[in-house]
Amino acid sequence: MSRQKNVLIVGGGIGGLSAAIALSQVGCEVLLIERDQQWSALGAGLTFNGATARAFKSLGVLERIIKAGYVHGTSRVCDRFGKVLVESNTEEVYGRDVPVMGGILRPVLHAIMKEAAIAAGIRYRTGLTVPHWSEEPDCIRAQFSDGSEGRFDFAIGADGLMSTTRQQIMPDASRPQFTGQGCWRAIAPRPAHVTTSELYFGTQYKSGINPVSQAEMYLFVLAAEPSNPWYEEADWPELLRAKLADFGGHIGTIRDHLGPHSRINYRPLETLLLPLPWHKGRVLLIGDAAHATTPHVGYGAGLAVEDGIVLAELMRDGVADLFTIFEQRRHARCTAVVNGSIALGQLEMEGAPVAHQRALSQQIYDVIKEPA
Repeated sequence: MSRQKNVLIVGGGIGGLSAAIALSQVGCEVLLIERDQQWSALGAGLTFNGATARAFKSLGVLERIIKAGYVHGTSRVCDRFGKVLVESNTEEVYGRDVPVMGGILRPVLHAIMKEAAIAAGIRYRTGLTVPHWSEEPDCIRAQFSDGSEGRFDFAIGADGLMSTTRQQIMPDASRPQFTGQGCWRAIAPRPAHVTTSELYFGTQYKSGINPVSQAEMYLFVLAAEPSNPWYEEADWPELLRAKLADFGGHIGTIRDHLGPHSRINYRPLETLLLPLPWHKGRVLLIGDAAHATTPHVGYGAGLAVEDGIVLAELMRDGVADLFTIFEQRRHARCTAVVNGSIALGQLEMEGAPVAHQRALSQQIYDVIKEPA
């Protein structure tokens, strides 16, 4: 009988938590560390598609996400005034009882994942980093920022787009690249008749809404920001109102109620796709630390969740050369999503016809409909 593997996960976000849960399900002993003492989550709403929901189901958290968030089976494409141009169908393409689309507040999702990890018995420590790694013949030794250390069979860097782990083990690796777009998000009350996601076209910006709970929905705007400017947070409400000036429908209603009280988030869109390998020695990068995508197809979280699930499946099956097989299985899928999303953003900035944008979106969805 093989010895239980001892695994260190650096990063307590969705990717790290997913890997922790999945690895614990196949018998690994996991220690998860998070630099944030409060282990909190930032951000507004998160849209997830059916492939992400399928991954959540594999982890055993989908039911809680459905209860706390909002799921549905349709999406609408509208003109800038909110007139519906196209409405998708409700075909189940991701498996039985798996919703086609949904939304949830990021802090709520984080809390669900955290609770699931703790319930699974995963050890965790917050306010901790790894300043130094030491490779040994049979283990990786991590020296922690509090002066303690640990020996592990392998370690996972799931510490996001600006991964410190990546900088440590691959100091010459490429850095995140700005795409030329920024993403604005805002949370608003959900009227009872808003029961699906809506995309609005017809201005220089692409906007949309998606329910994230029984009471709330979130709005997003994708805008060209070629000079990647810095915006003061106090200015966000007026800046967002200006970008929404030409919209009607639900978008216009949200715009008219934006003010200093509004929950608004802005970030420039940056991507990263490391060439293989994504590991060095006994340390493997997953999620945004290796392949960060834009939010265009609602699959950034999905890719990160899948990483943990696939790694655990390979461990369960006793695959030799674990990291290399993992990377070979994940690289093409992650590449298709990252590069496809970048290309979709480019079409938006060029003002390409809606039909061309939808065709590219469908190509990406055809990839992710297939099991990971």
